[in-house]
Amino acid sequence: MLDALFSGIFDTALTTTITPGAFVLCVGVSLLIGLILCTMTLWRSNCTRSFAITLAILPAVVCVVILMVNGNVGTGVAVAGAFNLVRFRSAPGSAREIGAIFVAMGTGLMAGMGYLAYALLFALILGGVMMLYTALRLGGGRRSARFRTLHITIPEDLDYAGVFDPVLEGYTTQYSLTQVKTTNMGSLFKLTYDLTLKASAEEKALIDALRLRNGNLEISLCYQDTTAATL
Repeated sequence: MLDALFSGIFDTALTTTITPGAFVLCVGVSLLIGLILCTMTLWRSNCTRSFAITLAILPAVVCVVILMVNGNVGTGVAVAGAFNLVRFRSAPGSAREIGAIFVAMGTGLMAGMGYLAYALLFALILGGVMMLYTALRLGGGRRSARFRTLHITIPEDLDYAGVFDPVLEGYTTQYSLTQVKTTNMGSLFKLTYDLTLKASAEEKALIDALRLRNGNLEISLCYQDTTAATL
């Protein structure tokens, strides 16, 4: 009776059915893997609650999808299209978040195919590697703390070509003008520079020197990784 309740109405004699016990086991292991991945990914990092919940349940979602596809090529193509639709309708995240989502999807795929031990081992290995790289501050050494993106607002009648070069040469080791755009109905220009400070303690001195040349208009200085880390 229980097997008949959980069987599909379109099942045939050639269809491989999934028993309720195997279904519960795969989903339970997937939820456990998702919780482990979520805990290891959030270690020493700032993430939103929605991302944490999504990462925790994503392996189970992918596992169920793979269990239900069960070798059906047409269903698999439809599922792939649905995942692509969700991807393009969502806001892009950081490189770390996208990488964690791919790991969660990989563990869900393995669990859905029945390789529960491999899925758990894969989650532990990848989660441990992420924690190790976070602890070692891979790609985030002292030099990266001096990478900045500078936004300078200037009046439209100011010829910006080379006007800030003497100041930037004094406070940076390298700089480049990456963007010029108009703002405030075309009455102002906004310049964007990517630069590397000689010393991070000289931020205020740099801003004060630039204010003398841009008419004391708006200046902002931010870390480059706020934009460069997104995919």
